[in-house]
Amino acid sequence: MTDRFDLIVVGAGIVGLAHALAAARRGLRVVVADRDPEASGASVRNFGFVTVTGQQAGDTWRRARRSRDVWLEAAPQAGIRIEQEGLVVVARRPEAMAVLEAFRATEMGADCALLSAEETRRRYGDVLAPRTLAGSLVSPHERRVESRDAVPRLARWLEEAKGVAFRRRCVVTAVEPGKASTTQGPLMAERIVVCPGDDLVSLFPDAIAALGVGRCRLQMLKVMPADPAFRLPAAIMSDQSLVRYLGYAELPQAEALRARLAAEQPEALANGVHLIAVQGSDGGLVVGDSHHYGSSPSPFSSAAVDDLILDELHAVLRLPGARVVERWAGTYASLPDRPMARLSPAPDIRLVIVTSGTGASTAFAIAEETLDELYGNA
Repeated sequence: MTDRFDLIVVGAGIVGLAHALAAARRGLRVVVADRDPEASGASVRNFGFVTVTGQQAGDTWRRARRSRDVWLEAAPQAGIRIEQEGLVVVARRPEAMAVLEAFRATEMGADCALLSAEETRRRYGDVLAPRTLAGSLVSPHERRVESRDAVPRLARWLEEAKGVAFRRRCVVTAVEPGKASTTQGPLMAERIVVCPGDDLVSLFPDAIAALGVGRCRLQMLKVMPADPAFRLPAAIMSDQSLVRYLGYAELPQAEALRARLAAEQPEALANGVHLIAVQGSDGGLVVGDSHHYGSSPSPFSSAAVDDLILDELHAVLRLPGARVVERWAGTYASLPDRPMARLSPAPDIRLVIVTSGTGASTAFAIAEETLDELYGNA
């Protein structure tokens, strides 16, 4: 049988779901096709951390702010719990504090607060461990959801409340104007959006290869505090994040910090390790991560890299007796110096790939832009 829709979305990860939501809000009849019965890739193998502060200045920061707002609109309707609010970036070194001070002076830091070392200890001393502390930056912007729960709930809400059709276990074998050929028969629509995640070969492989898109592999852990009463005040980052997140790393002050980290933590820097720690309702901390790049990164996790992540965790937080209860690896599409790619293989077809690991933080805004291209501003 042939099904006819206004819009076909290929891919039911967070980027595909964001496009389905943007289309449903326009009153369009939407179908989402995905080869898997449920999301199992990068969309659920992450922190669930909607990050605004530290995103690259310009479009990425603007998209993160808008996407955060859409999360806040959609989450209560979809039954998605907001697990945490805000971010504390702990500066262990004076060079890190200099970066935070410079960031605070930018437009992006306007709503953030700088705390001295004494103020930081007074406010967060029950959870922080650093023997040397230069201060911190506190942001109110961030929100955190539990991805493994939030993404399925978002899909279910789109289906039940927004009328979005889903074709699961449905492999899209070809896309052409007005038609997607699938293993469940053809889908017909005037417009099509392909959101392949890090599948770089199934659809439009030549266009993806011409961009030079590769893949990034990362390692993450779930750590259970020994003290069941342990609670993070917000998501936590530290010095290492300031040379990875471009909103900080592109500031001139980041060079001195990068040089010191290269001298003091060269293995962490070489493995792309930086600390993010967030907490769920069960008390467990989702902790990461590392970054290794290539066309096909190794599937094998390194205990040494996990140890680098845990070393920074214990250097920043008071977690005696904490134990690792889960370990996993994630992959995402990666393109140096380009946070996302949106191509037009045909006038009514868009290929959309987030290439910076920021899908949860920027996808909703990216989807609205895509729909504006296809249908005009509404």
